[in-house]
Amino acid sequence: MMQAELKEKIIEESKRIGINKIGFTTAEPFIELESKLTAQQAKGHHSGFEHKNIQERVYPELIFKNPRSIISIALAYPTKIENPPPRVKGERRGEFARASWGTDYHDILREKMNQLIDYIRQEAGDTVTYKPMVDTGELVDVAVAQRAGLGFIGRNGLLITEEYGSYVYLGEIITNLDFPSDKAVPFGCGDCTRCVDACPTGALLGDGRMNAKQCLSYQTQTKGMMPEEFRRKMGHVIYGCDICQIVCPYNKGKNANFHPEMEPEPEKVMPKLKPMLTISNRDFKEQFGHMAGSWRGKKPLQRNAIIALGNYRDKSALPELLRCIEEDPRPVIRGTAAWSIAKIVSYKDELVLEFLEEAVEKETNPEARFEIEQAISAIKDKKDKRK
Repeated sequence: MMQAELKEKIIEESKRIGINKIGFTTAEPFIELESKLTAQQAKGHHSGFEHKNIQERVYPELIFKNPRSIISIALAYPTKIENPPPRVKGERRGEFARASWGTDYHDILREKMNQLIDYIRQEAGDTVTYKPMVDTGELVDVAVAQRAGLGFIGRNGLLITEEYGSYVYLGEIITNLDFPSDKAVPFGCGDCTRCVDACPTGALLGDGRMNAKQCLSYQTQTKGMMPEEFRRKMGHVIYGCDICQIVCPYNKGKNANFHPEMEPEPEKVMPKLKPMLTISNRDFKEQFGHMAGSWRGKKPLQRNAIIALGNYRDKSALPELLRCIEEDPRPVIRGTAAWSIAKIVSYKDELVLEFLEEAVEKETNPEARFEIEQAISAIKDKKDKRK
Protein backbone atom coordinates (compact mmCIF):
# COMPACT_ATOMS: atom_id res chain seq x y z
CA MET A 1 0.00 0.00 0.00
CA MET A 2 1.28 3.46 -0.87
CA GLN A 3 2.06 5.61 2.18
CA ALA A 4 -0.21 8.42 0.90
CA GLU A 5 -3.10 5.96 0.72
CA LEU A 6 -2.29 4.56 4.19
CA LYS A 7 -2.16 8.12 5.54
CA GLU A 8 -5.71 8.79 4.25
CA LYS A 9 -6.95 5.56 5.84
CA ILE A 10 -5.31 6.53 9.16
CA ILE A 11 -6.99 9.96 9.00
CA GLU A 12 -10.39 8.28 8.45
CA GLU A 13 -9.78 5.83 11.32
CA SER A 14 -8.68 8.67 13.62
CA LYS A 15 -12.10 10.32 13.11
CA ARG A 16 -13.85 7.05 13.92
CA ILE A 17 -11.78 6.68 17.14
CA GLY A 18 -12.73 10.25 18.16
CA ILE A 19 -9.43 12.05 17.52
CA ASN A 20 -10.31 15.67 16.70
CA LYS A 21 -7.20 16.62 14.70
CA ILE A 22 -4.34 14.64 13.23
CA GLY A 23 -1.22 15.70 11.34
CA PHE A 24 1.95 14.10 9.99
CA THR A 25 5.51 15.40 9.93
CA THR A 26 9.03 14.10 9.43
CA ALA A 27 11.21 12.85 12.26
CA GLU A 28 13.89 15.42 11.42
CA PRO A 29 15.52 17.05 14.48
CA PHE A 30 13.83 20.10 16.01
CA ILE A 31 17.04 22.12 15.59
CA GLU A 32 15.41 25.50 16.29
CA LEU A 33 14.45 24.26 19.78
CA GLU A 34 17.95 23.39 20.94
CA SER A 35 19.20 26.91 21.69
CA LYS A 36 15.82 27.95 23.17
CA LEU A 37 15.70 24.98 25.56
CA THR A 38 19.34 25.42 26.55
CA ALA A 39 18.83 29.15 27.27
CA GLN A 40 15.65 28.39 29.23
CA GLN A 41 17.48 25.84 31.35
CA ALA A 42 20.44 28.18 31.93
CA LYS A 43 18.10 30.93 33.16
CA GLY A 44 16.25 28.52 35.46
CA HIS A 45 13.04 29.15 33.53
CA HIS A 46 12.03 25.50 33.17
CA SER A 47 9.64 23.91 35.64
CA GLY A 48 11.61 20.75 36.39
CA PHE A 49 8.61 18.64 35.32
CA GLU A 50 9.99 18.39 31.76
CA HIS A 51 12.21 15.63 30.36
CA LYS A 52 15.70 16.51 31.58
CA ASN A 53 17.83 15.60 28.52
CA ILE A 54 17.63 18.45 25.97
CA GLN A 55 19.34 16.44 23.20
CA GLU A 56 16.62 13.79 23.47
CA ARG A 57 13.95 16.47 23.16
CA VAL A 58 15.50 17.76 19.94
CA TYR A 59 16.74 14.62 18.14
CA PRO A 60 14.11 11.86 17.72
CA GLU A 61 16.86 9.41 16.61
CA LEU A 62 18.25 9.44 20.17
CA ILE A 63 15.04 7.98 21.58
CA PHE A 64 13.83 5.80 18.68
CA LYS A 65 15.54 3.45 16.23
CA ASN A 66 15.23 4.65 12.62
CA PRO A 67 12.50 7.30 13.09
CA ARG A 68 10.86 8.33 9.80
CA SER A 69 7.65 10.18 10.73
CA ILE A 70 5.79 11.60 13.69
CA ILE A 71 1.99 11.52 13.88
CA SER A 72 0.56 14.32 16.01
CA ILE A 73 -2.95 14.19 17.47
CA ALA A 74 -5.20 16.64 19.31
CA LEU A 75 -8.31 16.08 21.40
CA ALA A 76 -10.51 19.10 22.11
CA TYR A 77 -11.80 19.54 25.66
CA PRO A 78 -14.79 21.37 27.19
CA THR A 79 -14.51 24.88 28.64
CA LYS A 80 -17.94 25.41 30.22
CA ILE A 81 -19.61 23.87 33.25
CA GLU A 82 -23.21 23.40 32.15
CA ASN A 83 -24.64 22.95 35.67
CA PRO A 84 -22.38 24.70 38.19
CA PRO A 85 -23.04 24.04 41.89
CA PRO A 86 -25.67 26.36 43.41
CA ARG A 87 -24.28 29.40 45.22
CA VAL A 88 -24.82 29.05 48.94
CA LYS A 89 -24.10 31.97 51.26
CA GLY A 90 -20.95 31.38 53.26
CA GLU A 91 -19.93 28.30 51.26
CA ARG A 92 -16.63 28.93 49.50
CA ARG A 93 -15.47 26.80 46.61
CA GLY A 94 -12.17 26.33 44.81
CA GLU A 95 -11.77 25.64 41.14
CA PHE A 96 -9.68 23.37 38.93
CA ALA A 97 -8.44 24.80 35.61
CA ARG A 98 -10.15 23.36 32.55
CA ALA A 99 -7.29 21.04 31.52
CA SER A 100 -7.93 19.01 34.68
CA TRP A 101 -11.67 18.47 34.16
CA GLY A 102 -12.95 14.93 33.70
CA THR A 103 -10.72 11.86 33.48
CA ASP A 104 -6.95 12.46 33.39
CA TYR A 105 -6.17 13.41 29.78
CA HIS A 106 -2.94 11.35 29.80
CA ASP A 107 -5.07 8.21 30.10
CA ILE A 108 -7.55 9.31 27.42
CA LEU A 109 -4.82 10.22 24.91
CA ARG A 110 -2.88 7.00 25.53
CA GLU A 111 -6.02 4.99 24.92
CA LYS A 112 -6.73 6.79 21.61
CA MET A 113 -3.11 6.46 20.45
CA ASN A 114 -3.08 2.75 21.28
CA GLN A 115 -6.27 2.27 19.25
CA LEU A 116 -4.66 4.12 16.33
CA ILE A 117 -1.46 2.06 16.61
CA ASP A 118 -3.48 -1.19 16.59
CA TYR A 119 -5.17 -0.05 13.40
CA ILE A 120 -1.88 0.92 11.67
CA ARG A 121 -0.37 -2.46 12.66
CA GLN A 122 -3.34 -4.18 11.12
CA GLU A 123 -2.94 -2.21 7.87
CA ALA A 124 0.87 -2.03 7.61
CA GLY A 125 2.05 -5.25 9.24
CA ASP A 126 4.23 -6.14 12.20
CA THR A 127 7.50 -4.64 10.99
CA VAL A 128 6.20 -1.21 11.93
CA THR A 129 7.56 0.22 15.22
CA TYR A 130 6.03 2.98 17.38
CA LYS A 131 6.63 5.15 20.40
CA PRO A 132 3.57 7.05 21.67
CA MET A 133 4.01 10.05 24.01
CA VAL A 134 1.85 12.43 26.01
CA ASP A 135 3.07 15.51 27.81
CA THR A 136 5.72 13.76 29.90
CA GLY A 137 7.53 12.19 26.92
CA GLU A 138 10.78 13.45 25.47
CA LEU A 139 9.48 15.50 22.53
CA VAL A 140 7.97 18.97 22.87
CA ASP A 141 4.28 18.40 22.05
CA VAL A 142 3.57 21.89 20.72
CA ALA A 143 6.63 21.86 18.44
CA VAL A 144 5.58 18.54 16.90
CA ALA A 145 1.97 19.67 16.52
CA GLN A 146 2.95 22.95 14.85
CA ARG A 147 5.23 21.21 12.36
CA ALA A 148 2.51 18.62 11.68
CA GLY A 149 0.06 21.38 10.75
CA LEU A 150 -2.35 21.14 13.70
CA GLY A 151 -1.99 24.82 14.62
CA PHE A 152 0.61 27.43 15.56
CA ILE A 153 2.39 28.14 18.83
CA GLY A 154 0.88 31.30 20.31
CA ARG A 155 2.61 33.96 22.39
CA ASN A 156 1.50 32.01 25.48
CA GLY A 157 3.46 28.96 24.31
CA LEU A 158 0.29 26.93 23.72
CA LEU A 159 -0.78 25.37 20.44
CA ILE A 160 -3.65 27.33 18.92
CA THR A 161 -5.89 25.46 16.47
CA GLU A 162 -8.34 27.07 14.08
CA GLU A 163 -11.30 24.95 15.21
CA TYR A 164 -10.82 24.62 18.98
CA GLY A 165 -8.48 27.45 19.94
CA SER A 166 -5.91 26.32 22.50
CA TYR A 167 -8.31 24.04 24.37
CA VAL A 168 -6.69 20.84 23.09
CA TYR A 169 -4.67 17.99 24.57
CA LEU A 170 -1.73 16.86 22.44
CA GLY A 171 0.04 13.55 21.92
CA GLU A 172 2.39 12.13 19.29
CA ILE A 173 3.57 8.81 17.89
CA ILE A 174 7.06 8.35 16.41
CA THR A 175 7.15 5.59 13.80
CA ASN A 176 9.52 4.03 11.27
CA LEU A 177 6.95 4.50 8.48
CA ASP A 178 7.41 7.28 5.92
CA PHE A 179 4.35 9.48 5.50
CA PRO A 180 3.82 12.56 3.32
CA SER A 181 4.22 15.58 5.64
CA ASP A 182 1.60 18.23 6.32
CA LYS A 183 2.40 21.93 6.12
CA ALA A 184 3.35 23.85 9.26
CA VAL A 185 0.90 26.58 10.29
CA PRO A 186 2.32 30.13 10.29
CA PHE A 187 2.30 32.26 13.47
CA GLY A 188 -1.13 33.83 13.84
CA CYS A 189 -0.99 36.19 16.82
CA GLY A 190 -0.04 39.28 14.80
CA ASP A 191 0.46 42.22 17.17
CA CYS A 192 -1.92 40.81 19.81
CA THR A 193 -0.37 40.58 23.29
CA ARG A 194 -3.50 40.03 25.37
CA CYS A 195 -2.16 36.88 27.04
CA VAL A 196 1.16 38.54 27.91
CA ASP A 197 -0.65 41.59 29.36
CA ALA A 198 -3.16 39.49 31.33
CA CYS A 199 -0.70 37.04 32.93
CA PRO A 200 -0.90 37.93 36.64
CA THR A 201 2.74 37.02 37.34
CA GLY A 202 4.47 38.19 34.14
CA ALA A 203 5.46 34.60 33.30
CA LEU A 204 5.00 34.96 29.53
CA LEU A 205 7.97 36.36 27.64
CA GLY A 206 5.90 37.26 24.57
CA ASP A 207 7.54 35.03 21.98
CA GLY A 208 6.03 31.67 22.93
CA ARG A 209 8.54 31.16 25.76
CA MET A 210 7.78 31.47 29.43
CA ASN A 211 9.43 31.49 32.79
CA ALA A 212 7.68 28.35 34.02
CA LYS A 213 8.54 29.00 37.67
CA GLN A 214 6.61 32.29 37.53
CA CYS A 215 3.54 30.56 36.06
CA LEU A 216 0.62 30.21 38.49
CA SER A 217 -0.16 26.80 37.02
CA TYR A 218 3.32 25.61 38.03
CA GLN A 219 3.05 27.25 41.46
CA THR A 220 -0.20 25.38 42.23
CA GLN A 221 1.64 22.10 41.53
CA THR A 222 4.66 22.58 43.81
CA LYS A 223 4.86 20.75 47.12
CA GLY A 224 6.62 23.22 49.42
CA MET A 225 5.50 26.64 50.64
CA MET A 226 4.10 28.73 47.83
CA PRO A 227 6.18 31.93 47.67
CA GLU A 228 4.19 34.82 49.14
CA GLU A 229 4.15 36.82 45.86
CA PHE A 230 1.90 34.18 44.20
CA ARG A 231 -0.63 33.56 46.98
CA ARG A 232 -2.99 36.48 46.44
CA LYS A 233 -2.69 36.08 42.66
CA MET A 234 -3.81 32.47 42.88
CA GLY A 235 -7.30 33.64 43.87
CA HIS A 236 -9.46 30.55 44.39
CA VAL A 237 -8.16 28.42 41.48
CA ILE A 238 -6.53 25.58 43.39
CA TYR A 239 -5.04 23.78 40.38
CA GLY A 240 -3.67 25.26 37.16
CA CYS A 241 -4.40 28.61 35.54
CA ASP A 242 -6.49 29.47 32.48
CA ILE A 243 -6.01 33.24 32.29
CA CYS A 244 -3.82 33.30 29.15
CA GLN A 245 -6.38 31.06 27.45
CA ILE A 246 -9.49 32.91 28.59
CA VAL A 247 -8.26 36.25 27.16
CA CYS A 248 -7.13 34.77 23.80
CA PRO A 249 -9.33 35.93 20.87
CA TYR A 250 -8.96 32.49 19.25
CA ASN A 251 -10.73 30.94 22.25
CA LYS A 252 -13.78 33.20 22.21
CA GLY A 253 -16.93 31.07 22.34
CA LYS A 254 -15.01 27.79 22.04
CA ASN A 255 -16.48 24.81 23.89
CA ALA A 256 -15.99 21.25 22.67
CA ASN A 257 -18.19 18.39 23.90
CA PHE A 258 -16.87 15.41 21.97
CA HIS A 259 -15.67 13.24 24.83
CA PRO A 260 -18.11 12.39 27.66
CA GLU A 261 -15.18 11.31 29.89
CA MET A 262 -13.79 14.88 29.73
CA GLU A 263 -17.00 16.55 30.92
CA PRO A 264 -16.60 18.33 34.28
CA GLU A 265 -18.36 16.98 37.36
CA PRO A 266 -19.33 20.24 39.10
CA GLU A 267 -18.75 19.06 42.69
CA LYS A 268 -15.28 17.77 41.78
CA VAL A 269 -14.00 20.64 39.65
CA MET A 270 -15.50 23.28 41.98
CA PRO A 271 -15.03 21.59 45.36
CA LYS A 272 -16.06 23.11 48.68
CA LEU A 273 -12.85 24.37 50.27
CA LYS A 274 -13.33 23.72 53.98
CA PRO A 275 -13.88 19.93 53.68
CA MET A 276 -10.60 19.72 51.71
CA LEU A 277 -8.61 20.64 54.81
CA THR A 278 -9.58 17.41 56.61
CA ILE A 279 -10.21 15.05 53.67
CA SER A 280 -8.86 11.52 54.22
CA ASN A 281 -6.48 9.90 51.72
CA ARG A 282 -9.22 7.48 50.73
CA ASP A 283 -11.83 10.20 50.11
CA PHE A 284 -9.24 12.28 48.25
CA LYS A 285 -8.53 9.35 45.89
CA GLU A 286 -12.24 8.76 45.41
CA GLN A 287 -13.10 12.40 44.71
CA PHE A 288 -10.03 13.60 42.78
CA GLY A 289 -7.95 10.50 41.94
CA HIS A 290 -9.17 10.23 38.31
CA MET A 291 -8.31 13.89 37.54
CA ALA A 292 -5.03 15.21 36.10
CA GLY A 293 -5.01 17.74 38.96
CA SER A 294 -4.42 15.02 41.55
CA TRP A 295 -1.04 13.88 40.18
CA ARG A 296 0.97 15.68 42.89
CA GLY A 297 -1.15 14.18 45.65
CA LYS A 298 -3.21 15.73 48.44
CA LYS A 299 -0.82 18.21 50.06
CA PRO A 300 -0.48 20.84 47.26
CA LEU A 301 -4.27 20.95 46.82
CA GLN A 302 -4.86 21.28 50.56
CA ARG A 303 -2.24 24.04 50.76
CA ASN A 304 -3.96 25.81 47.85
CA ALA A 305 -7.39 25.40 49.47
CA ILE A 306 -5.99 27.12 52.60
CA ILE A 307 -4.64 29.99 50.45
CA ALA A 308 -8.02 30.30 48.66
CA LEU A 309 -9.86 30.55 52.01
CA GLY A 310 -7.48 33.37 52.98
CA ASN A 311 -8.10 35.09 49.65
CA TYR A 312 -11.87 34.82 50.25
CA ARG A 313 -11.30 36.17 53.81
CA ASP A 314 -13.66 33.41 54.94
CA LYS A 315 -14.19 33.94 58.69
CA SER A 316 -16.09 30.67 59.03
CA ALA A 317 -12.87 28.81 58.15
CA LEU A 318 -10.95 30.12 61.18
CA PRO A 319 -11.66 27.12 63.47
CA GLU A 320 -10.41 24.66 60.81
CA LEU A 321 -7.33 26.79 60.08
CA LEU A 322 -6.45 27.06 63.76
CA ARG A 323 -6.87 23.28 63.99
CA CYS A 324 -4.40 22.89 61.08
CA ILE A 325 -1.76 24.79 63.07
CA GLU A 326 -2.53 22.82 66.23
CA GLU A 327 -2.75 19.31 64.76
CA ASP A 328 -1.38 18.98 61.23
CA PRO A 329 1.98 17.16 61.11
CA ARG A 330 2.99 18.92 57.86
CA PRO A 331 4.92 22.22 58.22
CA VAL A 332 3.69 23.52 54.81
CA ILE A 333 0.08 23.18 55.98
CA ARG A 334 0.76 24.79 59.38
CA GLY A 335 2.67 27.71 57.86
CA THR A 336 0.14 28.35 55.09
CA ALA A 337 -2.72 28.24 57.61
CA ALA A 338 -0.99 31.00 59.61
CA TRP A 339 -0.77 33.18 56.48
CA SER A 340 -4.44 32.58 55.74
CA ILE A 341 -5.53 33.40 59.29
CA ALA A 342 -3.70 36.73 59.13
CA LYS A 343 -5.61 37.57 55.92
CA ILE A 344 -8.99 36.61 57.42
CA VAL A 345 -8.73 38.26 60.84
CA SER A 346 -9.95 41.82 60.34
CA TYR A 347 -8.92 43.36 63.66
CA LYS A 348 -6.33 42.87 66.41
CA ASP A 349 -7.86 39.65 67.77
CA GLU A 350 -6.27 38.92 71.15
CA LEU A 351 -7.49 35.32 71.31
CA VAL A 352 -6.03 34.47 67.89
CA LEU A 353 -2.79 36.24 68.83
CA GLU A 354 -2.54 34.25 72.04
CA PHE A 355 -3.11 31.00 70.12
CA LEU A 356 -0.43 31.88 67.52
CA GLU A 357 2.06 32.96 70.17
CA GLU A 358 1.70 29.59 71.88
CA ALA A 359 2.01 27.83 68.50
CA VAL A 360 5.20 29.68 67.58
CA GLU A 361 6.81 28.52 70.84
CA LYS A 362 6.15 24.89 69.95
CA GLU A 363 7.00 25.19 66.23
CA THR A 364 10.23 23.38 65.32
CA ASN A 365 10.17 23.89 61.53
CA PRO A 366 11.93 27.15 60.49
CA GLU A 367 9.64 27.86 57.49
CA ALA A 368 6.42 27.27 59.42
CA ARG A 369 7.80 29.28 62.34
CA PHE A 370 8.59 32.19 60.01
CA GLU A 371 5.02 32.14 58.62
CA ILE A 372 3.48 32.10 62.10
CA GLU A 373 5.75 35.00 63.20
CA GLN A 374 4.69 36.97 60.08
CA ALA A 375 1.03 36.29 60.88
CA ILE A 376 1.46 37.48 64.49
CA SER A 377 3.10 40.66 63.34
CA ALA A 378 0.39 41.30 60.67
CA ILE A 379 -2.44 40.82 63.19
CA LYS A 380 -0.71 43.08 65.75
CA ASP A 381 -0.63 45.80 63.09
CA LYS A 382 -4.42 45.68 62.67
CA LYS A 383 -6.74 48.13 64.43
CA ASP A 384 -8.27 47.23 67.77
CA LYS A 385 -11.86 45.97 67.65
CA ARG A 386 -14.19 48.89 68.16
CA LYS A 387 -15.85 48.67 71.53
